[in-house]
Amino acid sequence: MDITLETIISGKKLSNPLMNASGILGDAPDAIRLLNSMGFGCIVTKTLTLRPREGYRPPIIVPLDYGLINAVGLANPGIRIGAELVFAARNNGIPIALSIGGKTSKEFIELATIAMEYDPDFIELNLSCPHTPGYGIDAAKTVKAIKDIVCSVASIASIPIWAKLSFSRNLVSEAEAALSCGASTIVLINTIPAMVIDPYIKTPILSHGWGGLSGPAIHPIAVYSVYRVYEELNAEIIGVGGAETWRDVIEFILAGASAVQIGTGLIRKGHNIVREIIHGIKSYMREIGAKSIHELIGIAHKK
Repeated sequence: MDITLETIISGKKLSNPLMNASGILGDAPDAIRLLNSMGFGCIVTKTLTLRPREGYRPPIIVPLDYGLINAVGLANPGIRIGAELVFAARNNGIPIALSIGGKTSKEFIELATIAMEYDPDFIELNLSCPHTPGYGIDAAKTVKAIKDIVCSVASIASIPIWAKLSFSRNLVSEAEAALSCGASTIVLINTIPAMVIDPYIKTPILSHGWGGLSGPAIHPIAVYSVYRVYEELNAEIIGVGGAETWRDVIEFILAGASAVQIGTGLIRKGHNIVREIIHGIKSYMREIGAKSIHELIGIAHKK
């Protein structure tokens, strides 16, 4: 039986539904080439800001049995590296999304304007980083703020826009706001605020104090988020959060995701994770008699 893992995001066909999550590699041409060699269907850059950021001093990561907590502080080489990243992706024949992060709608417009000069396939708006003051959650802490940012970028963008949100009690309203302002796709979810305290030092382990929890611990929350937004809005969604196996990816797809990002799984499972997941998905599809990923998107909602 012929099986295809092709999926469509923002009108563009991807060879498979897997991509890296922003923040995992994606900040240098060599990293783009490495990600491409792993077999992803699309690459997402590290979140880029107007100027380079050094981020926080170590320790910036706390490994846990159920994932990890990180507070990198949006360390990145700045938006101008985008030209090299897009060029590397083009040379390798793989679609690329430039992730951008600003403090205000004005900064987001400036970032998107520069990003469009490099002609990526997509622009991902980081509206959800939980640990860098002024950015992410701070910049988009209300539905109105999300509207301001997304509407501002959409007004000048000629490239499909993804809005990356994290879990909140207002998630459906936030996703609806982003879609109503011109976002083609919602990315769900980012890391969740978390902290680990050393009982002997008696202080938080991370230099910043708190960070973002990722990995298997947040996977059920991410699946729920995808399910709710798909159920209420029938939106095009990219699922992210704790995907480490083919079952995790299929859960996202059944909940309504058209594609899935992998972040912490690359750190915990290594570079073969993509091929292992693809092999597992194909075996599952043969077992249930499915020929296309499109047959599976959102079918957990069918009664």
